[in-house]
Amino acid sequence: MVTLIIPTLNEEKTVKQVIELVGKSSLVNEILVIDDKSSDDTLKVAKLPAVKLYTSTKLGKGASMRDGMLLAKNEVIVFLDADILTYPNDVVERLATPIINDEADLVKSSFDRQAGRVTELVAKPLLSILFPDLTRFSQPLSGMIAARKSLLKKVEFENDYGVDIGLLIDMNILGARITEVNIGYIENRMQSWEALAKMSREVSLSIIKRAKRIEGYNLETLQNMSIIRTQMDYAIREGLRGLEKMIIFDMDNTLLEDSFITTAAEAFGFKKDLIKTVTETDNAYLRTKGIAKLLKGKSIDEILNVTDSIPIIRDAEFVISELKSRGYICGIISDSYDVVTNHIKNKLGMDFSIGNELEFSRSIATGEVKVPSSFLRTGKSKCNHDFCKSNVLLQLAEQYTIGLEKIISIGDSENDICLIRESGKGIAFRSNNNYLNLIADHTISEKSFLELLDIAQ
Repeated sequence: MVTLIIPTLNEEKTVKQVIELVGKSSLVNEILVIDDKSSDDTLKVAKLPAVKLYTSTKLGKGASMRDGMLLAKNEVIVFLDADILTYPNDVVERLATPIINDEADLVKSSFDRQAGRVTELVAKPLLSILFPDLTRFSQPLSGMIAARKSLLKKVEFENDYGVDIGLLIDMNILGARITEVNIGYIENRMQSWEALAKMSREVSLSIIKRAKRIEGYNLETLQNMSIIRTQMDYAIREGLRGLEKMIIFDMDNTLLEDSFITTAAEAFGFKKDLIKTVTETDNAYLRTKGIAKLLKGKSIDEILNVTDSIPIIRDAEFVISELKSRGYICGIISDSYDVVTNHIKNKLGMDFSIGNELEFSRSIATGEVKVPSSFLRTGKSKCNHDFCKSNVLLQLAEQYTIGLEKIISIGDSENDICLIRESGKGIAFRSNNNYLNLIADHTISEKSFLELLDIAQ
C-alpha cells in the first residue's frame, strides 16, 4: 500500500480537491497533510475523515517532506503538491506502480507543460556540467514524486526550493533506480520574478553543494546565497479578529488524559532522569531546559507516536466544535512542546496552540528548547513569575482585542493557577490542587467537557 503525503502552506482553496482525488485510489491507505504553519484555513479545510494532520517541526517544504516521510507507515510514499487541480485521476497509480512492481526506487513526474524558467535557465545548465547523467529528466525540479521510505531516510532534505533537485541528486548518488513518468497536463500558480530569483539561488546552491562533496569544486563563495524565510505568526489569524470570545485549554491532564512528558519518560526509558531533573532543579527555566535534553535524538514520528498513545478526553472534539459554532476562539496554552500541542490542535480542529518550542534538525530533536517570549514577565504582568501562562493570556487578549472577562480558561495544575485567576471565568478540571479548586469559578470532576457547554454560553 501507499502513503500519500501533501505538504501545505496556505492552500485552503485547493487542498480539499487534491485530497478527495487521491482518496479514491485503491493503493492509498494513508493520507498525511504536513502543514507549514499556514495562516489561512488550510488545516480546517483539510480536516477530512481519512486524513492525518500534522504541523511541520520547522518552516520549509523540505522539513514537511521529511516529517511526513518519518511518519509514513508504508514503504512506498507518494508526494503531491497541494496547489494543483489538474492531476489525472490515476496520478497515484502512475507514480507508485513502478516502485510496487520493483522497477524503480524513485519516480519523478513529467508533465505536458513547458519546463519552467528556473529549470531551463538554471537547473539544466548546471546539471549538464556537474551531473550530466541527470539531464535525461525533463522536469528535474518536479515535486510530484514517489519513492521508497528506506532510501529517503538516507538522503538530505533541503529546506527550501532546492529540496526536489537535491533528492534527485542524492538518490542518484545512492545508486537508486530512477525513472520518469508523465502525469498529463499540470497547471499551477505562476511565480513572480522575485520568487523566481529566490528559487534560482536555492536550486543552484542545492546542486553545487552536492557537486562540491564529490568533485571538490572551490565554490565556497556560493554557500551564503540561500535566503532564510521569515517565520510567520501562525497563532494569530486575521480571519479570527472579528470574534469576541475565547476559551483556552491546558493540554496535559486536561485535553489529554495524561502528561506527554511522563508518558514519553516511560516510553523512552528516562523516567529516573526526569524525576531527578524535576526534583533537583529549582529554577523553572533551567528545569525546562533540562527536561528538553531528555528528548535529544528522538525523531518527530517517535514523539508523535507517544502523543497518539495518550487518550484524548472522549468528548473533546465534539465540545470544541460546538464552542466554535458559538463564536469562541479555541486554543491551547501549555508548558509542553509546540510539536505536541500543534498535533493535538490539529486533531481537534482548534485555532491556535502555544507551547515551548522544541528544536529539531532534520526531524530529530536536538535537545534544545526555546521558551516563547509571550510567556515572559513584562510591565503588564499580573504575577511575579518569570514566565507564566497568564502572560500569554494577556498577550492573546491584546492581540485579538478581547476583554479578559470574555475569556474562559480551563486547567488542572499549579501551573494553571495564574491563568485561571486572571481569566473572566476559570475552570479547574479534575484537579488535585486545592488552591486551584478554591480560586476557580467552576470545577469539573467528571472526565468530560460537556459541562463547558453550560458555562460557555
